Amino acid sequence: MRSIARQKLGFYPLLVREAERIHSFLRFPDQRCCALDPCIGDGVAFERVTSAANVLRYGVELDAGRAKEARSRACEVVHGNCFDVQCPVESFSLIYLNPPYDFEIGEGNSQRMERLFLEHVYRWLRPGGVIILVVPGPRIVECSVVLSVHFRDVRVHRLTEPDSARFKQVVLFGVRRTRQERERLQDGDIARARQWYTSLAMRAEEIPPLPTAQEFQYAVPRGDQVRLIYRGLPLDQLEDLLPRSAAYRQAAPVLFAQEADISGRPLTPLHGGHVGLLCTAGMLNGIFGEGDARHIAHWQSIKVVDRTEEEEDGTTVIREKERFSNELTLVFASGQIAVLK
Repeated sequence: MRSIARQKLGFYPLLVREAERIHSFLRFPDQRCCALDPCIGDGVAFERVTSAANVLRYGVELDAGRAKEARSRACEVVHGNCFDVQCPVESFSLIYLNPPYDFEIGEGNSQRMERLFLEHVYRWLRPGGVIILVVPGPRIVECSVVLSVHFRDVRVHRLTEPDSARFKQVVLFGVRRTRQERERLQDGDIARARQWYTSLAMRAEEIPPLPTAQEFQYAVPRGDQVRLIYRGLPLDQLEDLLPRSAAYRQAAPVLFAQEADISGRPLTPLHGGHVGLLCTAGMLNGIFGEGDARHIAHWQSIKVVDRTEEEEDGTTVIREKERFSNELTLVFASGQIAVLK
């Protein structure tokens, strides 16, 4: 995963239009049922997938801001790592899982997060319960071990919205098998199922799209309230207490550069080279002017390529020379932006 994606903690929510289409293939009971999203994010997609009057929604979210937002859409949201959450097995009627599309980072062999999340939460789904798994099509094979043994009546469809197509997202519907159904499975049945998942992953672009009409529906069983127990560290409390710790105060001057306090006038006039160094060092950044001319100035160093063409013995020779220059970005109080190079 790219660094900017890691900053988002792998947060790539399902589009609302796709969530509404997935919802149309579910049939919720008249009695109460409970649903879980282990990566709930802001809860918008999960709310659309499970939009029914009798659904109790539960979620887990690592980001504090998104967890706070999701609490308005679910009856209980745990702020923390899903792998530090405990729950009674076979409790939920439905699990919607759209995990981070990434590898774990550890001392041993790294595994795909799609597989790790599925292995951690599938036990919380009751027999006859419905799983909805949204992953990139090529990653279905990573989940094939759990899916081939524990789930039946599986359907896989390709999501077609532009952002979904960009990440090659597919949605998998399945029903968890009972213990008796698992005991009746033959080795050949499991091998054929795993081979089918492998073939889907190899030709993900050929997976049929999610139909617009309700060609099938999955019946979600009823269920009672569930208790989630978080055994991890209190992330919010640690974040608040960390700057006040003695170790943090000792390490801060080393880890974080102190902003220089520059004042006064130079002893001699500055030439162009001095001004350029001051600009690219950020020492001429700031807020200037008054009224409509009030603006923020930001300098940076950019690489420029000078391209020339010459004729030599009837052949055109292209020469490129790289050099560094300064770029100034001005943001005015009126909202106008100017970039000077």
